Amino acid sequence: MGKPTDITLEEFKNITTKQELIDIAKEKGGKINVVLEKMSYEKDLKNLQIELVKLQQWVQKNNKRVAVIFEGRDAAGKGGSIRRFTEHLNPRSMRLVALTKPTEVEQGQWYFRRYIKQLPNPGEIVFFDRSWYNRAVVEPVMGFCSDEQYKRYMVQVPEFEHMLYESGVQIIKFWFSITKEEQQERFNARLDNPLKRWKFSPVDQKGQEMWDDYTYYKEQMFSRTHTAYCPWIVVKTNDKLEARLESIRYVLSKFDYDGKGKTNTTILPDPNVIMRYYRSVK
Repeated sequence: MGKPTDITLEEFKNITTKQELIDIAKEKGGKINVVLEKMSYEKDLKNLQIELVKLQQWVQKNNKRVAVIFEGRDAAGKGGSIRRFTEHLNPRSMRLVALTKPTEVEQGQWYFRRYIKQLPNPGEIVFFDRSWYNRAVVEPVMGFCSDEQYKRYMVQVPEFEHMLYESGVQIIKFWFSITKEEQQERFNARLDNPLKRWKFSPVDQKGQEMWDDYTYYKEQMFSRTHTAYCPWIVVKTNDKLEARLESIRYVLSKFDYDGKGKTNTTILPDPNVIMRYYRSVK
């Protein structure tokens, strides 16, 4: 096989079917598997987003309250996954919560108060890009809270979540898991991309330098806040596309909504990619 060549703009404009794209990719000597995987991802994503629209309609119709929490190390892919969850949902019954650091007044209040105001109303899905679990990992690692505040929080958080569970709020807690090497590669990519450079901060680099400290507090968080009523769901995210699809599948699998599974894609999550905390440890 000769050296691969690029598809010209004119050739690309003339492509009208999937098979034509496959044929020209083969002719050019390109990596056809990469093309096919990307096309398969786009097809599955579209079908899963259709299922999410049906789920949202069911949540709204039945006055359900759903909170989906995205936690994980920096650059684990939380924001990209949230965008795929939300991009076709009705904004009238969906919210994204990404709080900045607490104000001076909020620092003097009960820690959970600022998050209580953001909890879902009846008929609403709320996506948390980081949550009250900031105090479980980031704050103690970076020295943003005292030992006393941390210990009090760790006692209170399971009770807080149990109250939400008993009041009918369904909480899904994702931990996006990334390797140290992959995180560094993504940091480098952010610095090289002018559109993503804003995402990088000195705190991000501390994540590499203090990797073991983050790991310690992460494990403490899992062992003390993984409960039957509010379990931690660990998602392997070195493959971003895979993580997006499987996290959507997991959320869909937790509800018996109208018209479930009518699209031409599986809505059962891959247990090799997404699993409960204790199974991930084993």
